[in-house]
Amino acid sequence: MDLILDKFHEECGVFGIFGHHEASTLTQLGLFAQQHRGQEACGIVSSDGSDLHQFRSQGLVADVLNEDVLTRLVGSSAIGHTRYSTSGRNTIKEVQPFAVTCQHGDIAICHNGNLPFAAARRALLEKEGAIFSSTSDTETILHSIARTQATDIVDAIEKVLKETEGAFSLLFLTPGRLIAVRDPRGFRPLNLGKVGDAWCVASETCAFDLIDAEYVREVEPGEMLIIDANGVETRRPFEAKPTSVCTFEHVYFSRPDSIIFGRSVNESRHKMGKQLAVEHPVDADIVVPVPDSGVAAAIGYAKESGINFRQGIIRNHYVGRTFIEPTQSIRSFGVRLKLNPVKDLIAGQRVILVDDSIVRGTTSKKIVEMVRECGAKEVHVRVSCPPTTHSCYYGVDTPHRQDLIASRMTNEEVCEYIGADSLGYLSLEGMLEAIGIDGSSTCNACWSGKYPTLIATGASA
Repeated sequence: MDLILDKFHEECGVFGIFGHHEASTLTQLGLFAQQHRGQEACGIVSSDGSDLHQFRSQGLVADVLNEDVLTRLVGSSAIGHTRYSTSGRNTIKEVQPFAVTCQHGDIAICHNGNLPFAAARRALLEKEGAIFSSTSDTETILHSIARTQATDIVDAIEKVLKETEGAFSLLFLTPGRLIAVRDPRGFRPLNLGKVGDAWCVASETCAFDLIDAEYVREVEPGEMLIIDANGVETRRPFEAKPTSVCTFEHVYFSRPDSIIFGRSVNESRHKMGKQLAVEHPVDADIVVPVPDSGVAAAIGYAKESGINFRQGIIRNHYVGRTFIEPTQSIRSFGVRLKLNPVKDLIAGQRVILVDDSIVRGTTSKKIVEMVRECGAKEVHVRVSCPPTTHSCYYGVDTPHRQDLIASRMTNEEVCEYIGADSLGYLSLEGMLEAIGIDGSSTCNACWSGKYPTLIATGASA
């Protein structure tokens, strides 16, 4: 049985470091801190100044990037990746970082994002004789770089990425350089840090906290950093475009202890909960979060409403992505593996359930059922983002639009389907105000349907 709760799925996490004698070990720790961004597979490529050394495996960071592996990943620079597949199959061939030898020398790449036109680019490259080893959209970048008639690897990367549409926060590693690039719209996060004399980059700043690195700043949209023995060089190779940072990073994806797009994720979620209480108040006895991503918003809701916060649902953190279903059918078995209500807190209470989002609605329905079975008098569902009505094309694994419950049902119909007494979503304006970010500089396509770029189907903003 596939044990994936009804959520958007994390995209990927990247980490890189240059100039540290324990580069591979610090990369492993940086990936461990970002495990929530991808739990299917992980990998590291290191450099000793002459050669690249690679290890990739399916599985969790702590399970596969062990001491024996790290010993073989020698060198003072490295890049690493945790993967959740938003494009391509889930096999060992798809695991990043990818590493190749081409006319520009040895080069490795890892990618957080999505390239909506990669299929068309791949077809063109295959007609020209390119042989692909994976189904990943990231590999099209490597093939394009290998074919570029540039005299320098950095110039080759620039040329290819100028012609690449989509969302990308990329790390490249050569024997002597670490190159970090963020697409000109800045869809996915990327941050610069420093540990001692070594420079590091990561999707989330929580990775810096674990290795005691200093957070320096956000890598800006459209910025390329070339890190080598001389330090950090900044280039801006792209034509300027409107910024479109992914708001869902603050709603759900990022860890609450991270600074994303220059703002505290925990603070954003707390304010979302407070605003949710303003927009959708209800007379109730307790506020209960759907753990873990609903906790900060629930605390904010309880603070603003004056209603007691209670940890009325417990999450099991030790359940993997798959589990063998018992032969005897058990109602809500899949959800109960991860979530279980605390009966003595819920019985006889009017409960406000706070969650970060509703996608298909199936899990919300089961959670409401569980809470009612515990004896709740009323169950009111509050969601700290707007109704999700459209698919993402920028690095988030989302269902097709027809599978998103809010795209085919009214709020009243969704409320009836999940079995709640009432349902309230945070408004788009309220969410953006809570994050403290200008709506014109964000991507909110999953709620508004207004895509900031052309997408593979031909739609545009």
